[in-house]
Amino acid sequence: MLSRVASNLCWLGRYLERTENTARLISVNANLLLDLPKVIVLGWEPIVDIVSGREAFDERYQNADEKSVIKFMVSGPDYSGSILASLENARENARTIREIIPREVWEQINELYLFVKEHGDKAVIRRTRYEFLTEIIESIQKITGILAGTMTRDEGYQFLRIGRNLERADMTTRIIDVRSATLLPETETEQAAFENLQWMSVLKSMTAYQMYRREVRLRIRRADVLKFLLLNEKFPRSLRHALHQVKGCINELPHCESVALAIQKVDSQLTEANPQLLIQDKLHEFIDDMQFGIIAVFDEIQETYF
Repeated sequence: MLSRVASNLCWLGRYLERTENTARLISVNANLLLDLPKVIVLGWEPIVDIVSGREAFDERYQNADEKSVIKFMVSGPDYSGSILASLENARENARTIREIIPREVWEQINELYLFVKEHGDKAVIRRTRYEFLTEIIESIQKITGILAGTMTRDEGYQFLRIGRNLERADMTTRIIDVRSATLLPETETEQAAFENLQWMSVLKSMTAYQMYRREVRLRIRRADVLKFLLLNEKFPRSLRHALHQVKGCINELPHCESVALAIQKVDSQLTEANPQLLIQDKLHEFIDDMQFGIIAVFDEIQETYF
């Protein structure tokens, strides 16, 4: 397989996953703000921080209000991580490898890109926002299903899965890092009752709430949520599961030794740290280490294969 094709497949997986994750973040944040009382102000700024878009956002907008943040996240012309930009990049990668992927996948990506480009303003309007974001999420899941059901399990499919799971691992760490920092501290006051809602939003950002409730039948607690999202080996969006998926894909490829070593290093750091027991400052440092580790894995993949 040409290195260019392998790279395009990997980035296609990343951009599709990024599109779905961004849509989920916006939807969950909107619902969280409706549930919290007016005296508790979280706002929309954390969403910008989760996707590391602060610098680009500040250059274009003065205030991080609801309308500005959503426009920036959905169709921001100067932000490469917006839903529209991610779909545009996914579309371009898919276009260049149309002979590798099923034709239906190209058609679905193209159709979704045109839908977001034409109807992006629906995300700003509260009445139409949920329907618009749900259409994006379900379309990406449909594309993922078509790929899983029709694409040959060759090297190309492994690179696609590598991209998807690396992006998923990265977004999991970002959500935990920013959301845990903006959550209210545990207190005996009335506000402590709303901590449950906020950790629930962390779970829902990754569609993890129902699977968490199956695993942990007690009330939602910080340590349990962190353990589930970081260390659970069976939940598809946990950090450890995503790393294991990448490792499994890499083992199907030639010359995988250096990449496998980089993944093993991150996995060892993850399991030895007991992240669910860390206080906030230490958790932030740990998440930074995880993100640097994920970057190191992707750099090694690029060096080896692209």
